[in-house]
Amino acid sequence: MFIINNKHMKAIISLAIFLMATLTAWADSAKDRWTVYQSYSNITEIEPAGNVCFVLASNSVYSYDTTDGLVQTYDKAGVMSDVGVSHIAWAKASKRLVVVYTNSNIDLLSANGDVINAPDFYLKTTTLDKTINHIDFDGPYAYLSTAFGVLKLNTRDGAIMDTYDLGTNVSYTYVKNGYLYAESKERGRLRCKLTDNLLDKSNWVREDGFTTLREDRTNVQDAQTKLWWTKTADGKLTFYALDADGKRTYMTEGVQPEGPVSNNFYRLYAHNGKIYAVGGMWSQETDGKQPGEVHVWDGTTWSHFEQPTAEQLGHNNEDYLCMDFDPLKEGHVMVGAKSGLYEFQDGKFVKCYNSNNSPLESATADKSKNYVMATGVKYDPTGNLWVLNSQTTNPLKMLGKDGEWSVMNNIGLTKDNAWDVKELFLSPTYGYLWFVNSYWEETKLFAYDYKNNKLYDAGGPTFTNEDYTTLKPYYLFHVTEDKNKNIWLSTSAGPLYMTPNDVANGGGLVTQHKVPRNDGTNLADYLLSNVETRCIAVDGGNRKWIATSSGVFLISDDCNTQIEHFTTDNSPLPSNTVYYVLADPNSNMVYFATEKGLCSYQSDATTPSEKMTKDNVYAYPNPVTPDYTGYITVVGLSYNADVKIVTSNGTLVNQGRSTGGSYRWNGCDLKGKRVASGIYMVEAATEDGGKGTVCKIAVIN
Repeated sequence: MFIINNKHMKAIISLAIFLMATLTAWADSAKDRWTVYQSYSNITEIEPAGNVCFVLASNSVYSYDTTDGLVQTYDKAGVMSDVGVSHIAWAKASKRLVVVYTNSNIDLLSANGDVINAPDFYLKTTTLDKTINHIDFDGPYAYLSTAFGVLKLNTRDGAIMDTYDLGTNVSYTYVKNGYLYAESKERGRLRCKLTDNLLDKSNWVREDGFTTLREDRTNVQDAQTKLWWTKTADGKLTFYALDADGKRTYMTEGVQPEGPVSNNFYRLYAHNGKIYAVGGMWSQETDGKQPGEVHVWDGTTWSHFEQPTAEQLGHNNEDYLCMDFDPLKEGHVMVGAKSGLYEFQDGKFVKCYNSNNSPLESATADKSKNYVMATGVKYDPTGNLWVLNSQTTNPLKMLGKDGEWSVMNNIGLTKDNAWDVKELFLSPTYGYLWFVNSYWEETKLFAYDYKNNKLYDAGGPTFTNEDYTTLKPYYLFHVTEDKNKNIWLSTSAGPLYMTPNDVANGGGLVTQHKVPRNDGTNLADYLLSNVETRCIAVDGGNRKWIATSSGVFLISDDCNTQIEHFTTDNSPLPSNTVYYVLADPNSNMVYFATEKGLCSYQSDATTPSEKMTKDNVYAYPNPVTPDYTGYITVVGLSYNADVKIVTSNGTLVNQGRSTGGSYRWNGCDLKGKRVASGIYMVEAATEDGGKGTVCKIAVIN
């Protein structure tokens, strides 16, 4: 929502108003295409606001209306300005919830859902630690305890009134008897008269001792609203009310929005209409330590796989890195992790393979089972499971469909050239298992012919592009294949690909796609050169969704046009560090796994149909009502279909080509004027020349 305050011009010419309204409508429409999937599993703070209670859970905010039981969530795809909430507190004087983010951004949220963003502190350039520890109030003013002192905020308009640099980490503040008190573990209790100059450090008096704030904000009774709440055994909320005699009356229990068990997302998978995700992110630099989690999204509800305990396993259950689905047995799933290979059936834990019960090796000298690293897993079509066992003597193993293990110890793959192997990808065209060694001293791309047990060195640590320029990326992240049979490689030096000829001729040669400048010269620039590219997903239109450390790029089929560049500044993307992107083959949804959680975007491309018929091609919305002003989408088309929309008497009103299996029409004719009421025919021709009417669209004005 856009808010005009007194800093804006009061007099705006009518043309500017029109342009702003147009841009706002466009922005709202674009924002509607986003969904943010927040976790609400760990409740840490609750703030009553009349009949509404605001809840902070897993760094996300939701509310519960005690009068009608309505649960409302708030996220960046809706009204919120940011992600990762650290504290909330209700300002009674201004009737707004102060929302503090982990990055020190601040929102002021009203009970009816409108937001004032107060970003001045977040945007301020300073060497001071801007962490906000606590929120307290004196009338309309909020005192924010920070790592260096106290911040005074006007909760009516979001203005920063004063900044009191006390040179100490303030745990919390409070106002009492005309004094502002600041409690610091380092320096004890500090106080200053509200009528004195609080900016002057000499006016602050130090008292001995520090009193720990005894504040339980999850099991509370609010005297003003007569409302009680407690946590249930499974971590959800139970709400109560007090009757006229002061007795506690049951109201509702288990109040919690739908969401994943955590915001840890690293790799994404689509299988049988569901989206799966693993939440680990181990690296030598961070050592991971994310709990072993598999998230499952069926489009309506979230669930997660059973999590075996360390006591059950005899070692840690951390950092799930990859997974795959048994082609011979539905519900049978293997998950690769930092601490072994985990077997599940229908979401229930079955077994963990480690150095005790399999050829999988530990990566440490002391043979710790906490570091039996299964960094890549992939089933072949016959049901054999291939496993990358990183940082070991023989990094490639196979668990046969008969339950027997094999070690590929005669293919020239050792810890010397495959120290940090990961990202197994089975090419549908070439039949090879592709994977990377991402160790910075010896980055390598491998292709393994698993049918003939032959390993090919496909390139690295240096690659040669089409201009015979040498490239040496320090990290390789991901391998995939597009619809033109090119093998794409995500690297720290940008996206590279091998053409079918490159694959046939052996490794080392890559294409670093050149994008013409179209400025009257013959100059061109390499596509996303030196942009750290972590993952590439190919959608139904053969467009490339590229996950980077600078947001997400959408590149056209021919790679010459940047269609989108989503960042935290222009979209609800939770973070610019995007680990993975998945273009759902069963819909037009594109999912992004970021360092701060999961989100999705409704794109305009779907997987094309092999054959267009009146049974599988349809348009929505249909009929098109007078109040609808968005795009009309036709789905079920073949790849790159030639589409024409004509009136009942054959007059052409719109034409173009499908994006994958979809085509979008804005409801206007060739002159840009909205078409009249009537029945419109959608005619499509395949690339091989087959033509016909595939569906009809009714327009009502």
